[in-house]
Amino acid sequence: MIRFATIGTNFVTGWMLEAARNCPELHYAAVYSRSVERGRDFAARYGAETIYTDLDALAADPGVDAVYIASPNCMHFEQAARMLSHGKHVLCEKTITSNRHELRRLLEIASTNRVILLEAMRSVFTPGFRAIEENLPKLGRIRRVSFQYCQYSSRYDKFKAGIVENAFNPALSNGALMDIGVYCVHPLVKLFGRPDRIVADAVFLENGVDGAGTILGSWKCGMQAELLYSKVTNSRLASQIQGEAGSMIIREIANPYEVTVIGNDGKSESVYSEPYESNNMICELREWCRLIRSKSGENPHNRASQLALEVMDEARRLTGICFPADDEAWEERSDA
Repeated sequence: MIRFATIGTNFVTGWMLEAARNCPELHYAAVYSRSVERGRDFAARYGAETIYTDLDALAADPGVDAVYIASPNCMHFEQAARMLSHGKHVLCEKTITSNRHELRRLLEIASTNRVILLEAMRSVFTPGFRAIEENLPKLGRIRRVSFQYCQYSSRYDKFKAGIVENAFNPALSNGALMDIGVYCVHPLVKLFGRPDRIVADAVFLENGVDGAGTILGSWKCGMQAELLYSKVTNSRLASQIQGEAGSMIIREIANPYEVTVIGNDGKSESVYSEPYESNNMICELREWCRLIRSKSGENPHNRASQLALEVMDEARRLTGICFPADDEAWEERSDA
């Protein structure tokens, strides 16, 4: 039995807890909230045994084995470092940290304490993504990748009305790239590695947050990628991987539920097709449990998280997106 706690009482945490009910290894032990009232309401709704309003007290609880973090991106580093330093396994929502420097430090802490740190990049743990990986050889030599995820945010209407919520607050390491673009970047580097060259542009909103963007990548081997993402528009187009022998059509890259291979002869083969499931977090939870059970402290998925942040850091440099967390003083932060 893995007794876990949650940090964050938002709707994403609720989705995770709904999925966790289908994972018998997990037992919901505690909820952390800065508000006692909100913590009580959340615990009553989802069945947490204990409520914490002090992170140090949660970190020191010997009855908690693991922690799921779904707070704003800017808080991930400090909260994860504290939990990992106390021997707790951590599943941290995407984007896992504000920059690659923070992630490197977390991985050092996790290694020292022989615990698992895993980014909750749910799409890459799904059967649909596995179908993408397994069927790539059918495409021949890969030449072009086109991933896009454009989803009009429900919070954008409030933003236009003058109400800036967390998702549109750059001070919290948020914005289109960190919230939406990561769903394109992470699968790209997991499948093909980091591009040798990156070009990027962004659309900025009134408060300086990026509302949409484009990243172009190229490899010396003769392959190109285009990543399109947005929080202020919708797109109905599928993602694609194009090879010299055929193409792969993916609906959608953030939650691949339908994958089709079309050869140069025009013949179409459905390699994966399931009804769309909005909550696919069970896959990442099962992998988290598997890694914890292994007791090795090793996690092969961290490489993709590192590469994704390298790409995103470069895209932010090129577009001028800077977060308070990018201060070089990050090295002086406490581990606990």
